[in-house]
Amino acid sequence: MNVLLLYPLFPKSFWSFEKTIELLGRKAMLPPLGLITVAAILPQTWDFKLVDRNVREVTSAEWEWADLVILSAMIVQKEDLLEQIREAKRRGKRVAVGGPYPTALPHEVSEVGTDYLILDEGEITLPMFVEAIERGETSGTFRANGERPDVTITPVPRFDLLEFDAYAEMSVQFSRGCPFQCEFCDIIVLYGRKPRTKAPEQLLKELDRLYELGWRRSIFMVDDNFIGNKRNVKLFLKQLLPWMVEHQYPFSFATEASIDLAQDQELMDSMVECNFGAVFLGIETPDEASLTLTQKHQNTRDSLSDAVHAITRSGLRVMAGFIIGFDGEKAGAGDRIVQFVEQTSIPTAVFSMLQALPDTALWHRLEKEGRMRNQSGNINQTTLMNFVPTRPLEEIAREYVRAFCELYDPAKFLDRAYRHYLILGEATYPKKGKRPQKAVNWVMIRAFLTICWRQGVVRKTRWQFWRNLWNMGRYNPGGVAPYLAVCAQIEHFLEYRAIVTREIESQVAEFLAQKAQTEVKTEVKTGAIV
Repeated sequence: MNVLLLYPLFPKSFWSFEKTIELLGRKAMLPPLGLITVAAILPQTWDFKLVDRNVREVTSAEWEWADLVILSAMIVQKEDLLEQIREAKRRGKRVAVGGPYPTALPHEVSEVGTDYLILDEGEITLPMFVEAIERGETSGTFRANGERPDVTITPVPRFDLLEFDAYAEMSVQFSRGCPFQCEFCDIIVLYGRKPRTKAPEQLLKELDRLYELGWRRSIFMVDDNFIGNKRNVKLFLKQLLPWMVEHQYPFSFATEASIDLAQDQELMDSMVECNFGAVFLGIETPDEASLTLTQKHQNTRDSLSDAVHAITRSGLRVMAGFIIGFDGEKAGAGDRIVQFVEQTSIPTAVFSMLQALPDTALWHRLEKEGRMRNQSGNINQTTLMNFVPTRPLEEIAREYVRAFCELYDPAKFLDRAYRHYLILGEATYPKKGKRPQKAVNWVMIRAFLTICWRQGVVRKTRWQFWRNLWNMGRYNPGGVAPYLAVCAQIEHFLEYRAIVTREIESQVAEFLAQKAQTEVKTEVKTGAIV
């Protein structure tokens, strides 16, 4: 069986970082971990080829070679996923589809001719699919019916199928699930509220494999809450540290975690010792009433700003997610988010309007209340909210655009990054001690020169850029390289904030025109206009 694993395109988004990764000579931020895990679960007597369309196009020879095409996608990849299914069917190929988007909305995928729907978690449903193939079945839907797999049985992903040079970072997964109950989150729907973790030696085998294949750069632990099971995380870190020492720290790590990380100094110290350099936090909003309403209670127990400062002082660069548009939200929410980000010196702040994701508690509540306004469109940072909020949609959208542009003003971004790395310098490098220095290559030199030219010569940030760089070299020399890497992000954000502004303002204009038209029709119908 010749199997073509196909990963659809991401639209330009906050996380696509096209301009930034272009500086590094890469083509995509992260590889499709789900598909290479699928390849490891399926029979190893089958032959596999993987094409990530964020890296390159599928060749005619690859289409012709394939007996079966398997695709996986998140909802943001919806458009290209559906197009690739259609293309595979035009070429007479059998098509199997899985992943978060098909699991949430299987009918949208089946409508375009998918033969096999492999939903939920693959450790359970992929064996069902293989059995169906062996019986000669030409279609089918395979579901776990609420069962959650033991992830200690998950094999080492087929990292050998990846084009390593194409990616800025590698990805691995230690756990699935999150213990919290945020109303808007689909993670607890897809993976449950009981975090399941791999065994420490199991994940070390994955790192062994990456090391064997020659990977020597950053790894993102794609867990949606790395510290969901703190006991098991600490056991893993305890075994990771000697592995890192033995291998001379070949990787740096980043991950996602809940804000209660700040309450566990032992855990933060262990992460820094193991070369974790950054953590993404779901802060959402500094408005406590909104956090309570959306059931993100873990963010209301202590001061959010104190928590961010505690994590930063421990040596972890903070990235954070923010959302505008919660029910009952008061005007000025965007300004309050900007103020919080500036106060806490968070360089990378992911900012979005609230969306009701399929099958979440928020989705079901809004459906019951008759407030869903667009259930079939795409969902990303350039689309209006897909439900009717409790304050005017146009007001939220304008606050969103204004705040997004302010957050990624080049001068303000560089200032936050500089302040953040000064704090990190005081905390991180004494703890890390002597680490092997990575070899400098031409790609890194070219990226450095490009950043210096654009930010230190062409833009109005020129004096600020050189002053900050000089002071970084003086007060935190070990942080100069990662500081410049964060500075490079503005190359992406400058373009992306223009996209956000254009797309949102266009949709607001269309929304207001439709609203006015509806009001006129209503007045005519009721006799208010004669």
